Parts: sequence; structure tokens; C-alpha cells
Amino acid sequence: MMDTPETFQYSPDLLSLLVDAVPRLCKSKKDLLLFFQGAGVSGTLLAPHEGLLRTDSNAFKKHLVTRELLKKLNEIGDGGLRERREILKRVTEFEDFTVCWENDRAVARGLVAQIRDLVNVKDSFTRMNLEREGERKRRQAELKARETDREQRRTKLAKVKANLFALFGEHDAHKRGKALEGVLNSLFAAQEILIREAFTIKGRCGEGVIEQIDGLIEIEGQLYLVEVKWWNSSLGVAEISPHVVRVYGRGGVAYGLFISYTDFTDAARKTFRDATIQGRVIIFAKLQEIVELLEREGDITSWIKQKVRVAIADK
Repeated sequence: MMDTPETFQYSPDLLSLLVDAVPRLCKSKKDLLLFFQGAGVSGTLLAPHEGLLRTDSNAFKKHLVTRELLKKLNEIGDGGLRERREILKRVTEFEDFTVCWENDRAVARGLVAQIRDLVNVKDSFTRMNLEREGERKRRQAELKARETDREQRRTKLAKVKANLFALFGEHDAHKRGKALEGVLNSLFAAQEILIREAFTIKGRCGEGVIEQIDGLIEIEGQLYLVEVKWWNSSLGVAEISPHVVRVYGRGGVAYGLFISYTDFTDAARKTFRDATIQGRVIIFAKLQEIVELLEREGDITSWIKQKVRVAIADK
């Protein structure tokens, strides 16, 4: 028999069957003590019964001795776990009933069969309990992992927020603009959006740099060319046109995302709208929207997707 599921004590029904079976499996009184000794029962527990067998063999009753030893092993709790398992193992694996008294063989065989059935039933329940416990632990581990991820995300977003707010005190426009690119890239990364930071594209025939792109992000397979501006005046057509051209140059495969510290003029908004009508989806936002998103710990992916839906549906 395998390692039994009896992790604490023998149940009353199992204890009763063992009290009836073990004395029948051990032909002599000495064999009974050897059975328990072989199962690892301590000499301390066996000593009183060994003494009784030496001094008054007639008073030594196999069933009474068996009951008392099993009862004490039960009372020990975890301390008697190994011995209880070994006793069950020896009983359920018992096969040579010829060593029993002839009158005990049939009864012993039946008792061992009952114990096997009972243990198998308990095995099944134990396996189910173990499976349920394993599932509970897996769920707990998943919850803990998700909470850890959320905590790490909150920490990253808190750092992004602090770095963004710090930019409002930067008076060098160039440094502030470059730093803003990095802050937004950190924001995208914290929300697990695939990013490619600022890069340039050079011409093939020595034209030098023909495109300067602040960043590229990917959301659910859709690419977005990102442009970031921190100017002190509203952005007009002249300021947004280079980005619109870059989006047009991707043949409608890539969308555009334009983020500005200041507002956009009506003419600039119309340019974005006309581009979207022609299948070049460009969404735009003020930096204040990003600040508010961070304040409420919003999801930037959902925010961008909602802007796309509105741009396409409402033009």
C-alpha cells in the first residue's frame, strides 16, 4: 500500500476494524508485540505489555492490548503518524493468511478487505481534498502575483507621476521637451505597452535625416506614431503638419498620437479630422489629460482605444 492519507488519527470505524484484524493476523501474543515493534512503535509504549506477557501471560489479551496501543498512538497525534501509517501499510498488504489460526483465516481475510476498501475510500476523499487545497493555493498564488504586479505598477506609475510633475518646474524648453518623451515612454512601459523610443529615419541617397519620430507604440497589434510637444502657445497647422505627413507616409497602416502641453487651434483640429476621414487615424490630447489619467490611476490603453473609437465614429 502507498503512503496512507491518514494524516492525524484513525477514524472510529477504521480503529474498530484494526482492533479486530491485527490480533487475528498475529498468531501468538509474542507475534502481536513483534508486529507493533516492526511498525516502529516505541519501546516505552510496548514495555508495560511486554512485562505483562512475562509475568502473567493469561492476563495478556491480544484484542485489549491492540486496542490500548492503537488508542495511545491515536492520542499522540502527529507524533504517532509514522507508526500509524506503517501499521495500516502492513495490514492492507497482508497476504499470507496461512500464518493465522485456522479459525481466524476467513475472518481475518474479510477484515483486511474491509480495511483496504475503507482506506481506498479515504484515499479518494483525501485526493479530492488535496486537489481542492492545491487549487486554493494556486488561486492564492495567482492573486498574490496579480497583487504584486499591481503594486509594482502603482510604484512605477507613482514614479512617472513624480517625474512628470517635476517637469513643470523646468524652464529650459528643449530639456523639458526631451524629458517629457522619456516620461511618456516610462508611462507606456509601466502599463505594458510595447514601445520604441525616439528614433530617426535617414534617406537612402545621402539626404540625411528625413524623419524624426518621438516614439512608436503598439497596442493590440496596432502601431501608433507618437509626437510630443511642450510649447507655450497653441499648436497650429504648421506645427502638426510634419506628424500628419509621417502618418500619411505609412499608408494608413499606422495611427498617429499627438500629445501637447497647450491646446490645438481649430485649424489644427480640422487637419486631424480631415486625415481621419481619409483613413489616416490621428488622435490628439493635451498633457493635462495624461495628468488626470495618472491622478485617477486610469488605464492608458483603454484611454487611447476610446479616443480611436470616437475619432473614427464621430470624425
